Amino acid sequence: MAARLTVAVASGKGGTGKTTVSTNLACTAAELGYEVSYVDCDVEEPNGHLFLKPHLGRSRRVYVPVPSVDTEKCIACGVCGDICQYSAITCLAGNVLTFENMCHGCGGCQLACPVQAIKEKGREIGVVEEGHAGRIVFYHGRLRIGEAMSPPLIKAVLSAGENGCLKIVDVPPGTSCPVVTAIRGADFVVMVAEPTPFGLHDLGLALDMVSELRIPHAVVVNRSVPGNDLARDFCRSRKVRVLAEIPDDRRVAEAYSRGELAFSVVPGFREHFEDLLASIEREAGR
Repeated sequence: MAARLTVAVASGKGGTGKTTVSTNLACTAAELGYEVSYVDCDVEEPNGHLFLKPHLGRSRRVYVPVPSVDTEKCIACGVCGDICQYSAITCLAGNVLTFENMCHGCGGCQLACPVQAIKEKGREIGVVEEGHAGRIVFYHGRLRIGEAMSPPLIKAVLSAGENGCLKIVDVPPGTSCPVVTAIRGADFVVMVAEPTPFGLHDLGLALDMVSELRIPHAVVVNRSVPGNDLARDFCRSRKVRVLAEIPDDRRVAEAYSRGELAFSVVPGFREHFEDLLASIEREAGR
């Protein structure tokens, strides 16, 4: 494929098979001769490596800027606390207190300080690891335990994962800020859903999100069962295309439990992803 294409694989909730789709799609593309990078942005619990089994050769720590107050220069005017929208810095009884875990690293307090008593220091939030899984260039992030903000680390993972003509991004589940951060630069979003009332409710929320962001998108129905038209009827009502239906197969679940790709061990599974890849290219106009 000559043109670059970034495909984000997302879901309205966890457990729909998002990682199953993204890892098998990456392997299918690699076997077909594509230059592929797999970017796992589910930094709170990355699991693509369990199936792709990459050889990780490089790791770098990621930091966010947080304020450091020079108490000798500080005049306790309170301007820094007034400007902070996240209550990450405040002045109490003549003392300036900082709450680093709440800081978004905007630098506003440093700019507002009338006596230049605030500087920035780095606070580690996680690591980005890089490697190869066969022909696939692999990237993922690991958020530090107890860390509340994942978007800065997700941005670092996305920035690292620029190799390859086809970039497949494994997105965190849901519709929160980490999800928006992970899909904002995508050319196309594949929404993975399961054909249950609960799954389709959350799919609706996710479709509202990508529609608001104006990113082209379509749905893949996982664990599809013959005679169950819930997902197709729902997508028809929302005027969104269903690109593929992956059948509910016990062998897929067994392979998943062993950390194996269904692409490699379940007969006929590869064809589903070859067709899906062709459909994605067609829908994305590439």
